[in-house]
Amino acid sequence: MEALGFHYIIEASECNPEILANPAKLKEIILKAAKIAKMDVRITHFYKFSPTGVSGMVVVTGSHISIHTWPENKYAAIDIYICGTSTYPEKAIDYILENIEAKYAHITEIERGVKDNDTYTHTILTWDEFYERDNED
Repeated sequence: MEALGFHYIIEASECNPEILANPAKLKEIILKAAKIAKMDVRITHFYKFSPTGVSGMVVVTGSHISIHTWPENKYAAIDIYICGTSTYPEKAIDYILENIEAKYAHITEIERGVKDNDTYTHTILTWDEFYERDNED
């Protein structure tokens, strides 16, 4: 069974809070991740909340990359959805996690649009990643 799309949900912990609070830096990271993953960027929007936190969205051909941050918790919620198999979302994930200096990530991959007879369903795969990082406060 072939999937029409791939949806990655990433819970990133113990990230660098200064990076998570900086919308310009996050935009730079997400745009570079999209480029590395061979995704064509269409629209970007990043918003800084008061007193802290950032939400950012990069619309790419085939879908999107988004990030929502809680610097006070050193946490980021990252979402990547892509249609087809002509891009490399795993490379984008690796780049983002490295550059926000995450020490841990819980990653879920959902294969979307899996045809099962006359209906569509999805499959789920989930795993944990641990990283050695020097981002102490």
